[in-house]
Amino acid sequence: MTARRYAYCRVSTTEQTVENQILAIRAAGFEIEDHRVISETVSGSTKSMKREQFKMMVEHKLERGDTLVVLKLDRLGRDSIDCQQTIELLINRGIKVVCLDLPIPDLSSAEGKLMLQMFSAFAEFERNRIRERTKLGLLRTRAEGKKLGRPAAIATTERVQVCKSQGFSQSKTAQALGIGIATVKRHWNK
Repeated sequence: MTARRYAYCRVSTTEQTVENQILAIRAAGFEIEDHRVISETVSGSTKSMKREQFKMMVEHKLERGDTLVVLKLDRLGRDSIDCQQTIELLINRGIKVVCLDLPIPDLSSAEGKLMLQMFSAFAEFERNRIRERTKLGLLRTRAEGKKLGRPAAIATTERVQVCKSQGFSQSKTAQALGIGIATVKRHWNK
């Protein structure tokens, strides 16, 4: 089986075009047949495997030994964590990953793998920073006296209690009110 080359190009809005990405990839020496250029218009904030065309390419087109070429790293994910997970997924499937905006474009090479380890460290750092910001945000919110969590469903409790006082069972209450049995159970003894 002959190894094939694919290019993945993405833009965020319909006013943009992937043509410059395709030209840059070909100018870098990667001759890729038109039917192997996968492109789509989707926000960069969307995780890679939630992008319809990218997911289809990974799951149905790319095979062991193929090469995937992207112009920029952000084409492989929405953040460093997503990029790292996507690259690992592809490499584990035997797909060579080339990213032209990196000093070492071949992420499947020894140097590329070192770069992936550095990405891993940055991804872990990013996860820790997200946790810290979340914790600080929660502390600030509590300090401001705001109540966290689900708001009290007083009206639901009242409706459940009325049904209960009328002798309805929990399942009949759920049916009568058009709510789930779990919701009825939560409000049954309030």
